[in-house]
Amino acid sequence: MNHERMYSIILGPHVSEKTTLLGEENQYTFKVATDATKPEIRKAVETLFSVIVQDLQVLNVKGKTKRSAIGKLRRRPSWKKAYVRLEAGHEIDFADFG
Repeated sequence: MNHERMYSIILGPHVSEKTTLLGEENQYTFKVATDATKPEIRKAVETLFSVIVQDLQVLNVKGKTKRSAIGKLRRRPSWKKAYVRLEAGHEIDFADFG
């Protein structure tokens, strides 16, 4: 896999209250490309952050339906996220990337 593809797979970290608590258990959450597969995500995380991935879970998040100011229904785009658990002794520091 080339480096351009790796950089296009990991779109960024997904930060929420739940993912902050998971960070204490050495598990991180990323927004990933909708066409990315598990092996691609695993290789991209291991290469870009120089860590070893122990476990990986991927799920599709449906876009929410919202009502606009004039009453028209709109749907936000669907997206994909990946929960990545790292081996003991490995961690990702997002302060260095940015």
